[in-house]
Formats: sequence, C-alpha cells, structure tokens
Amino acid sequence: MTDVGPLSAAIRREEGPDRERRLAELATCQRGVIAYRQLASLGFAAGAIQRVRAGRLKPLHKGVYAVGHRSLTLHGHWMAAVLACGPGAMLSHRDAAELWGLRESAAAAIDVTAIGRSRHSQPGIRVHRPRSLHPEDRTIRDGIPVTSLARTLLDLAEVLNPRQLDHAVEEAERRRLLDLRAIERLLRRSRGHRGVRPLRKALAGQLPGLGARSELERRFVDLCRDGGLPLPALNTSVERFTVDALWPKERLVVELDSYAFHRTRKAFEGDRERDAVLQLAATASCGSPTDS
Repeated sequence: MTDVGPLSAAIRREEGPDRERRLAELATCQRGVIAYRQLASLGFAAGAIQRVRAGRLKPLHKGVYAVGHRSLTLHGHWMAAVLACGPGAMLSHRDAAELWGLRESAAAAIDVTAIGRSRHSQPGIRVHRPRSLHPEDRTIRDGIPVTSLARTLLDLAEVLNPRQLDHAVEEAERRRLLDLRAIERLLRRSRGHRGVRPLRKALAGQLPGLGARSELERRFVDLCRDGGLPLPALNTSVERFTVDALWPKERLVVELDSYAFHRTRKAFEGDRERDAVLQLAATASCGSPTDS
C-alpha cells in the first residue's frame, strides 16, 4: 500500500470529520504510518497537512509520519521504511527474510529495494537499487510490499554466509514456502546477479536434507556436511514411526534425542519401544533400516 488507491479517492470526496476518519483508516491499513505524498493525494493542502502534523503526525523519516504516536510495531517500522523510499519500494533482503519467517534480522538498518537511480539515503534504511525488477518478484505480505520468497532468497545469497543461506532455504521448505519452479525462473532471468551461484549451490546441497524441524536437526545436517557424509532424509516414516534421520541405502537410522523433547517418562518409554521395533525390523528378511 505504498500508493493511494480507491480508499484515498473516497477520502478526496469527503470533507471535515469524514476525511479525517478515512485518513485514520488508511493509516491503520498501513500499520499506523502515512506518507506526505499520500496526504496531498487525499486532498489535504500544505497548510492543512502542517496543522495535522502539529497535532497528530510524528516524523519518522523524511515525508513519513506515525499517526498519533511513535510507538510502532516492527511491522510499522518496516512499512514506514518502505513508504520513505517512494512508490514501488518494497521490503527486501534481511528484513524481507524476517517478514517471511525465515530468520531474524540483526542489522541496524532496514533493507528496502527501490527501482531508480536516486542515491539519496534515509537514516536507518539501507536502500538497494537494482536496474529492474520482474513483476513476479513483487508481492504483499501482512499488508507490506515485499520481495517474493524466491527473490528474497536470491538477495540473501548476496549478504549471508553459506551456512546461514542453507538454514534460510531449509526454513522456507519447512514452512512450505519453497517453490522451486519460481526460483528456477528467477535464476534464469537473473544472469549476472551475485546471488545466483551461491543460491544454486545452497539448493543443490540442501535438497537431500530439507525438512529439519528443529535447531538440533539443523546442527546434525551441518555435522554430516562438515564430515563429508551424504545427507540423510529427515523426519521419514519407518515401521509406523517417524525417524529423525534416514539413509535408505545404508539401512541406517539416527535418532536425535535431547533432554528438551525426551525428559518425561512417557517420552522415554516411547523411545525405547521405537528402538525395539526398529531393531527387530533390521533383522527381518525385508531388509528395513537398522537403528544406530
């Protein structure tokens, strides 16, 4: 919602209290923030904007205000950063990854992608300016313009180390967000982008091990990779049990028991039952996997 639309057109037709009410509705849709250009488009003259600003608008960035107060959620700060970078801007890179639920951003500045040649900076915002962006690379999530999941992963491949990128890909798959066809289309049209090679490598290396449900499982996959071992299939069904890690050809199962998930008597007894069933299966003529 970086640009005004039908709601703002309705506001232009209203006067007085009704216009104020609809202004508030627009700000609510935008997580409590609004841009100067939107106020002007809504029919507020410069003098009226100054009067409203004196009473209700709190500056956040140049031309962007919190309506009523400065106490914003993280989503509000993201929306303010997007509005500050002009029409067509969107959250990207580390902050887009957090909005998608892939990983938290520890960066001090908010990442925003905006098409154009302007080099004007905004305090607290890191602006990325690609020469162009395909329509498929844009979307809206939780009301905030943001790069698509595929584009977010490509951008992350520029700024994360390989292990961090691997974990982001794993999390995208765990959340059922990963669309390999969309990623492949993006990679084909992104020749020259520095993230293409590391993202392809991450996808090739991670696909056998996708499906990690916990940090312990992610660490186990890292351990296998560091040791030069083939990556297992994770959380696979064997003999009516879901096992943590499976190498089908080797008939090998590894269970990752931690105190956090196995500290009750019921969990302990369930683990022992599982181990017994898998051990029996290992000796059966059907050749089922063996437990480690």
